[in-house]
Amino acid sequence: MFHRILVALDGSDTASRAFDAALSLAAQTGAELMPFYVIDVPVLAYDAPGFDPCVIQDAFIDEGRNIAADAQKRLTAHGVKGTPRVDEASVPGEDVARRIVAVAADWHADAIVMGTHGRRGLRRFMLGSVAERVLRSAGCPVLMIPARASEPAQHPTPGPANERELT
Repeated sequence: MFHRILVALDGSDTASRAFDAALSLAAQTGAELMPFYVIDVPVLAYDAPGFDPCVIQDAFIDEGRNIAADAQKRLTAHGVKGTPRVDEASVPGEDVARRIVAVAADWHADAIVMGTHGRRGLRRFMLGSVAERVLRSAGCPVLMIPARASEPAQHPTPGPANERELT
């Protein structure tokens, strides 16, 4: 069913849970997984007089590299094939959702997995949710992992405590 799954990462707890879900899905289906982080420097950083936006950009690049390195370790530990990717928005202020959708389309992803709320802060209220825009514009199924999903669902273990007689 799934051969290629893109999972959007941003360093948030919700994105980490989305990565867990994507790892599980890829392990079950044998799909290749692309953990994907977008370097997104706020437009305001380019407009601030006397401020060098490279400082923020370098911090995002470092964060992306760290997230990608962690993702690679987790892929290897779970025996899931895939390569993390860190990509920069092609122009300052490019919509992160568009970048996610474009990379998923170029890579021929069968699905996108992402958290419903990430680390976009105030911009979420000004511009709308990245997750919502991905959901509306993606050309493949999108699995949304809710921000409040504190623990994965537990499946009952077969045994007397979880069995009952049906009459």
